[in-house]
Amino acid sequence: MRQFFLQHKVFFGVALCASTVIAFLGVRRARGVTVDVVPVQAQPLVQTVIATGRVMSPARVEIGSVITGRVARVLVEEGDRVEAGQVLIELENYELVAALRQAEANEQQARVRVATVTEVGLATATETLAQAKATLDWSEREFRRYQDLLAEEILSRARFEEVERAYRVAKSQHEAAQTQVKAQRQSGAQTRDAVAKLAETTAARELAAAKLAQTQLRASVASTVLTKQVEPGDIVQPGKTLLTLATVGETRITAQIDEKNLPYLKVGETALASADAFPDAKFSAELYYLAPSIDAERGTVEVRFRIPDPPVHLRADMTLTVEVRAAHKEHAFIVPLDAVRGATSGTPTLLTIRDGKTVSLPVAVGLQAGGHIEILRGVQAGDQIVVNAAVAPGTRVRPRLLADAQSEVAS
Repeated sequence: MRQFFLQHKVFFGVALCASTVIAFLGVRRARGVTVDVVPVQAQPLVQTVIATGRVMSPARVEIGSVITGRVARVLVEEGDRVEAGQVLIELENYELVAALRQAEANEQQARVRVATVTEVGLATATETLAQAKATLDWSEREFRRYQDLLAEEILSRARFEEVERAYRVAKSQHEAAQTQVKAQRQSGAQTRDAVAKLAETTAARELAAAKLAQTQLRASVASTVLTKQVEPGDIVQPGKTLLTLATVGETRITAQIDEKNLPYLKVGETALASADAFPDAKFSAELYYLAPSIDAERGTVEVRFRIPDPPVHLRADMTLTVEVRAAHKEHAFIVPLDAVRGATSGTPTLLTIRDGKTVSLPVAVGLQAGGHIEILRGVQAGDQIVVNAAVAPGTRVRPRLLADAQSEVAS
């Protein structure tokens, strides 16, 4: 017998190994495969909508010249804060300064002419009228007396005609003096002509001053200089942008969010934002605007946030990450999203363990957040949910609790 075992020891060794393996597999099958599980328990759930946005200025102003000219001075640099009315750029203005001085001189001459007509001219005309009236009164008395003498045939016809002519000349002079006085008054022709000439020269002076003012480019409101595209000596023309300003005001964020998140967005919701360049420096923002339409090409909706207390490191057009707190529940049954089977088919199920075997449970799902999903119906607190998607219902298993199963869920 001993000789027989020695001759067939290889065979017996293989048989022993096979028996051992079969026994091991049998024991393992009896115990079941190891699966990861998480317990169902009530946890806080915070659902957030995350979007990428940019800092938007209250308004952008492009500064340009309305006349053609050569730049004499550029008084600001990029990043400068400027006040309303502050001069930003000056153009050469020698010809326009001379034109303004000439217009001012013409206006002064017109003012003198108005004064001459309304003051000196009227006084002279009034005095002339008084003299003409006195002459007319004397001539009229002489004319009446000579009429009586002619009727009594005491005076010759020739002498009477001389007196009559003198009377008519005095009357004509009196009428001319009256006309001159009327012309010198405010409603008179000479006064109207002088006033019209003054108005014309005043308009010419204002036009010259306006053209001169166009050589100084000023800030309309308090702003920050974003870009500068001009240097002294450049020839500028209308329509060319020389400076771009961002008006000083409330700092805001604009972002595009997937339209599927619209049910979770409400005006007045708070958000946390951070610049991609400063991810640890988070600050508060408030959603104040939801666009009334959807971008059909991208399937997104524009949202805007105001920043009550903007950090100093924010810059125009800076890229930001915005988290909007969309929904919150203090007590919700939470499981990992990958534990739910058929979540998108309308008939979601979970695998739980009953008597050492997996059992499929139909469930109703709710909010999703950070790779987790809320189970509304179908489970109880303490149920162990299988995470391994490859395990089929009815499989004997050994549960292994995931290390992070007790962590709070938030996204």
